[in-house]
Amino acid sequence: MCETIVSTAVEELDIRSLVPAQRHETIFEHIDGLAFGASLILIDDHDPKPLYDHLEAEYPRQFSWTYLEEGQSV
Repeated sequence: MCETIVSTAVEELDIRSLVPAQRHETIFEHIDGLAFGASLILIDDHDPKPLYDHLEAEYPRQFSWTYLEEGQSV
């Protein structure tokens, strides 16, 4: 019998201090290291909609996306 172990781990990643050229690479490194079912909370200084499109292209229908906060950066 094959069992699937689902992680309830939540990782937080703050990319605000990274230069834009490093952001997607860093995010994908973290995503690739997540266990099945784990979550990543991304802290960014803008709406990462282009990231959503990139994720959907790389991992179609394999993730969910929920905004915890929306608004202008300070």
